Amino acid sequence: MSDTSRKLLIRALNGETTERPPVWLMRQAGRYLPEYHDNKADAGGMLELCNSPRHAAEAMLQPMRRFPLDASILFADLPQIAHALGQTLEYKTGDGPVLSPVIANASDVDQLRSPEEAVATLQPVMETLGVVKPQLPEGAALIGFAGAPWTVALYMVEGRGGTDHAKVKAMALGEPALFQRLIDRLVDSISLFLIRQIDAGAETAQLFDSWASSLPNCAFQRWCLEPIAEITRRIKAAHPDVPVIAFPRAAGLNYAGFAEATGVNGVSIDPTVPLEWAARELQERGVCVQGNLDPELLILGGDPMRREIDRILDTLSDGPFVFNLGHGVTPRTPPEHVGELAAHVRARFTG
Repeated sequence: MSDTSRKLLIRALNGETTERPPVWLMRQAGRYLPEYHDNKADAGGMLELCNSPRHAAEAMLQPMRRFPLDASILFADLPQIAHALGQTLEYKTGDGPVLSPVIANASDVDQLRSPEEAVATLQPVMETLGVVKPQLPEGAALIGFAGAPWTVALYMVEGRGGTDHAKVKAMALGEPALFQRLIDRLVDSISLFLIRQIDAGAETAQLFDSWASSLPNCAFQRWCLEPIAEITRRIKAAHPDVPVIAFPRAAGLNYAGFAEATGVNGVSIDPTVPLEWAARELQERGVCVQGNLDPELLILGGDPMRREIDRILDTLSDGPFVFNLGHGVTPRTPPEHVGELAAHVRARFTG
């Protein structure tokens, strides 16, 4: 058995009920840590941070030094692949990531870089993974990262995430042939990006479909399920033993059958998903569940946080399970609460 296959996270994703659930948190590297801001400033900004192996590795390692976590995820951002494909990416105060020019027609899609050219520009990401892996604590896994095609396409067409998403829905629903061309380019690029991350040392990969809730039900299969299924198929063709996690955030009833339809090993669930339903409809079908503490409870800490941690563990720890949040750590989170969370989960299983 390889060292990778013995790691708690990998075992859970492969369908095992582990002696304790592995713990890691989405956005565990980020703005809630004071040292993160110093590192970002030294890098010169968010985009420079993502593209500097030294600084991105430091961001990834900061929470691993502070807390007993079982995995580190690549420090990257959802629109990074869009920038690699040729759009300009800027970070504006109050707006988050902004892409320009937006994708509006077939000519815009045709002018994007090829997947091979795009991923070649992301070589610093692969170098980051090589820097981080030998510095991880024993038993900690390394997770690859990418946005899912629908979410990345949304940023590319809207120019940013915080909109009513009318433009991208108009293209997806009104010009499906055009939108399919964009999705196909993204499937090719994201697949290659994740395969290269695994080549560089990632032991699993997570796809973030952070705007899955914007898809109407009639379009969910075509623009969420099918692209993730194809990316998963390609990853497993290249690396058959590497598990894949997907997070179709706020997908509601579309969580049902998601793993079967996409072939992923693990499904992240948001805080609205009933725990008993997840145990019955996901875990009992061999799917690893990842989640789903509300990030606001992590901010609050104390007894309210511990009670909900216990409820989640009581319901989900008898099956394949990864303890995580239902979304990412927010900037208002006291760092000591992350330490309390990790310690509380471990204490439940070590006495």
